[in-house]
Amino acid sequence: MDALVYPSFVKGEVNAPPSKSYTIRAIAAAMLAAGKSTIINPSSCDDALAMLNIAHSFSAEIKFNNQNLEIQGGLKSNPEIIYCNESALTARLMIAIAALSENKITITGSGTLLKRHLGNVNDPLEANGVKFTSNNGFLPVSVQGRLKPGYYLVDGSESSQFISGLLMALPLLNNDSQLIVNNLKSAPYLKMTLEVLRAFNVNIETKGTDVYLISGNQAYCPQNFIIEGDWSGAAFPIIAALLNGEIDITGLLPHSLQADKKLNTILEDIGIKTVCANNKLHLKKSEIPAFVADCTHTPDLVPALVILASQSAGKCRITGASRLFYKESNRALALKLEMSKLGIEIIINGNEIIIYPGKIQPGEVSSHNDHRIAMAMMIAGLIAEGPLLVKDVGCISKSYPQFIDSMQKCGARIKTILSD
Repeated sequence: MDALVYPSFVKGEVNAPPSKSYTIRAIAAAMLAAGKSTIINPSSCDDALAMLNIAHSFSAEIKFNNQNLEIQGGLKSNPEIIYCNESALTARLMIAIAALSENKITITGSGTLLKRHLGNVNDPLEANGVKFTSNNGFLPVSVQGRLKPGYYLVDGSESSQFISGLLMALPLLNNDSQLIVNNLKSAPYLKMTLEVLRAFNVNIETKGTDVYLISGNQAYCPQNFIIEGDWSGAAFPIIAALLNGEIDITGLLPHSLQADKKLNTILEDIGIKTVCANNKLHLKKSEIPAFVADCTHTPDLVPALVILASQSAGKCRITGASRLFYKESNRALALKLEMSKLGIEIIINGNEIIIYPGKIQPGEVSSHNDHRIAMAMMIAGLIAEGPLLVKDVGCISKSYPQFIDSMQKCGARIKTILSD
């Protein structure tokens, strides 16, 4: 599916999409809990559905009730193969959780996930009794446990997702464990994991962000868990409003643990006022000064911030670019290439992206089959000098399937076209 986007002033109200990250973690916890859990306001994106299908493969009973999700969990059986679609979070969580079983389980996926290196997830597993094989560090991966309680040393420089998997699995062992994390780059995501664990009555003692003391013999208790709005998805309508519109965003928690809540801080630091009242975040067209933003811990904000920077008063810098190289696409290079087609110069200098502002030219761009690139390009189309064709936007279903519909309801002139 392609999208033909016309310059548009957007005005209205957007419900923030439910958090994909919280939904996946909550489904995993409900799968591990013996009894019925209810997940309220779950995401229906592709990645969340992949985790839901995995829960079903472990014989969890799943029922939708008034758009809420009821899961009767308890790990009643072990599948031979776990299929993660294109969800890196799901894959890395399940590598650790699957190692709870004495049976051999293969974790695989599709599309871009098969091209994303897993890092050294094998080292802590093999050091603690797990048989591990992979495709030279890529999926498919096979694990055969059972995990042993003990000492786990993990590198967190590329991703915290596997660490979240260990935090979910280790409390179920028959003795205590200690998890040490070196070079952690995504601490907020581990805080989210710990929040979900506490909600399901699993407790882990922390010392800073690098030491986790995990008592064994714990059990997940079934719970009702409410999914909050997603700051990373909401970043796109937020930027659209600031560039050419006036939008109220509902469903975002101002004190959320989500890393991408930092968007609000970035905007405030550069002098853009965001008004939060009556559970709504109000944003309107604003002058955008030149800015510097550190996205080391918030790489998912970069595509939206690049569009914002393109309409600023001067050269902008975004640091943390190295975190973009291993996403659904090489996002740094994808942004540089596609924005150059629109007349915007971007320079990648090591860990830094430099954006020179200018007028967005009409034409045709590619999403690189990356949901965040697709949404960024559609926002660019709303402020372009003429129509912009964005190719292959169906990938937005990975995180924010309602994006086009939400923007259309606010007046965005976006026409979807079935591609060959």
